[in-house]
Amino acid sequence: MDIVIANQEHLKYADIICKTIDISAEERGTGIAKRTPEYIKTKINNANAVIALEGEKFAGFCYIETFNQKNYVVNSGLIVHHDFRNQGLAKKIKTKVFEYSRQRYPKAKIFGITTGLAVLKINYSLGYKPVTFSELTDDPDFWKGCKSCRNYDVLKRTDRKMCLCTGMLFDPQHQDEIKEHPFNKRALSRLKRIKQSLFLKKDKKKDNNKNTLLPIFFRKSKNIR
Repeated sequence: MDIVIANQEHLKYADIICKTIDISAEERGTGIAKRTPEYIKTKINNANAVIALEGEKFAGFCYIETFNQKNYVVNSGLIVHHDFRNQGLAKKIKTKVFEYSRQRYPKAKIFGITTGLAVLKINYSLGYKPVTFSELTDDPDFWKGCKSCRNYDVLKRTDRKMCLCTGMLFDPQHQDEIKEHPFNKRALSRLKRIKQSLFLKKDKKKDNNKNTLLPIFFRKSKNIR
């Protein structure tokens, strides 16, 4: 298995990358922002992507975006083809793109949002910590990417303060704190359930939830960080 920085030779994989992302979104039943082949090709042409291949067969992908004058970096679009799952490939790709991001943008904060516990665990092992959305980029271009997500209405209802995704952040200035606490899968699973119970209400309950959402969330999840 080769995991390399994507280049123009890999443009031919743009379609299958997008299809794999769409299939994963359907399988998970949660939100994954859609990408177009043209967008993926831009990332490849700018050397802002990592691709995994077994010979000529596509296995996985992840790309880099920058915001706030390159002070914030996101490793996004992490995907593993169905034929290569449960082999630890996601962690290898994530580690590769994380290290590459640190080389290119050594002073930048690296962040991401995800609903997947597997990705949360990988991020935590790399030094990310769960944070509120207010600690992430405020660049509207990043949040526009959420419009194609099936849970975008939740983000809108909370004035972009939270969603079903969990925000995670790596701050290079706080590297010494990375291993302070072990990964708490049970706590993060509980956080996910709390969010689902709060956000996935019927339309007729949305107005009532809007007034009580923030106090309930923070009261139940205040010890998770």
